[in-house]
Amino acid sequence: MDFTRIPHPSPTPDATREQLIADPGFGTVFTDHMVVIDYDDAKGGWQTPVIGPREAIALDPAASVLHYAQEIFEGMKAFAHAEGGLALFRPEANAARFNASARRMAMPEIPEALFLAAVRALVTADAAWLPPIAGGSLYIRPFMFASEAFLGVRPAKQYKFIVIISAAGNYFKKGVNPVKIWVAQDYVRAAPGGTGAAKTGGNYAASLVPQAQATAQGCDQVVFLDAIEHKWVEELGGMNLFFVRADGSVITPPLTGTILPGITRDSLIAMLREEGLDVREEAYSIDQWRAEAESGLLLETMACGTAAVVTPVGTVASPDGEFHIGAGGIGQMTAKMRERLVDIQHGRAPDPHGWVMRV
Repeated sequence: MDFTRIPHPSPTPDATREQLIADPGFGTVFTDHMVVIDYDDAKGGWQTPVIGPREAIALDPAASVLHYAQEIFEGMKAFAHAEGGLALFRPEANAARFNASARRMAMPEIPEALFLAAVRALVTADAAWLPPIAGGSLYIRPFMFASEAFLGVRPAKQYKFIVIISAAGNYFKKGVNPVKIWVAQDYVRAAPGGTGAAKTGGNYAASLVPQAQATAQGCDQVVFLDAIEHKWVEELGGMNLFFVRADGSVITPPLTGTILPGITRDSLIAMLREEGLDVREEAYSIDQWRAEAESGLLLETMACGTAAVVTPVGTVASPDGEFHIGAGGIGQMTAKMRERLVDIQHGRAPDPHGWVMRV
């Protein structure tokens, strides 16, 4: 696929880049380049992709995204591979989910081949930004927004699809340790018929106030309950949940339209079943969570997502008090699933599902 390539006039010096990626944290250190592909309905749709310097976006103040929130994004990673070079994990699934989000937000779908070509071109251009640290990766952010300048409630006719990359370390500052989560009290993330299954910025904006409440309570994350009965566990602000039980079963909340269909979630379902566990997608209440944790039936709770991979949940807090899960450490199945998944991503273990794509 042909890209228009714009040379970078002043790329980051090697010494500066090496200093930045030595301890990049998460989401604050960005690479030199970006991909931009314009969509214009009047010109027949998607235009020639451009890869060039990462720079500010010129945007009309009447751009539709600023007023009517037509915006979607994805999160994916590139990893150092055991055989050398870099690899992506299930990028076709990201492309498919991106288009599912586009359909829900009345935006044009991008051909999956074009999505993948844009990601691969940018990773290739900025491969030197991969942090040389344990857990280091290139966090890839494809996104699309309505750029047409108009005021009126209708789908826009012009869009920008952009891909940027952030050099990334661990998502949680304290690394892979049990997190403490707060049960949202007065807020929900999504309601039936809403945009909960789309990866759109508004869903995350809605989580910021309850996340601030969680932080004020000394918690790392917030967990949302359903919008109707306010009793069924749905997901964290940015991660799906699994409940590992002593009877050999694992429960994860079902995808009923209010929960983001996580790619890590889908991968874990397959991997847990390969372990011989009975994985069930069914409703799980907050009262059941507490009762099974206190009785010992619940052994582990795993939170999962692209950014944090697989993370143990150690404590759940609410105005009714706290309850703890397992012995308070990283559970055996959580540790095993995280290690298996990371080893597949880095090419250190067999990939029976064909999930890894070499760049």
